[in-house]
Amino acid sequence: MTSSAQQERPGITGEAVRDLGGARWLAGATPDPEATLRTWAARPHAPLRLPCGTVFDLVSAPLVFGRRMVERLWAEGPGCGPLAERGDRLLLLAAPGTADRLAALLRWEQWGGSPRHPLPPLLCHGRGDLASLPPLERPLPGAVRDRWLVAPKGPRPWLPGPEVLLWAARTGVRISISHPADQGANVYDVSRRR
Repeated sequence: MTSSAQQERPGITGEAVRDLGGARWLAGATPDPEATLRTWAARPHAPLRLPCGTVFDLVSAPLVFGRRMVERLWAEGPGCGPLAERGDRLLLLAAPGTADRLAALLRWEQWGGSPRHPLPPLLCHGRGDLASLPPLERPLPGAVRDRWLVAPKGPRPWLPGPEVLLWAARTGVRISISHPADQGANVYDVSRRR
């Protein structure tokens, strides 16, 4: 006898998105979630292309800087929602509406810096944009190394909003901007001083 979850989700048993709730939540971004789930069951190693703006927005950061942002979110903030690595970018799934608001906040903060001290680019994807996300299952050997770092769990995973992501970006910048290293210099981490 099989459980109802196994009957509803044939073939979706990947490393990344293991529970039906997470897969259903992602599929909810499409016009026909059931057809999307059937397609994923037939092609579990294929990358996902999902519309942003209804179920989630997406913030893309350079890989190293994005990891610093996530470290801040886990060390001193509320944690993070679903998170993926795709090429040289870290993809943070965020609450709907975050892309527009975060972009406005970044402009207000004059994010981007000067040519001499550029800040890492944060790309905000919202309503009308498509997100290219890693496959539900771990990619086949020899495939691109895209992967979920924090897979969506349950029917409604927690998603950070624009203020939380702006805070993480600001604190991530504080610890990532440095001048060329002097090999003989003593280096001290002063980012925790108040």
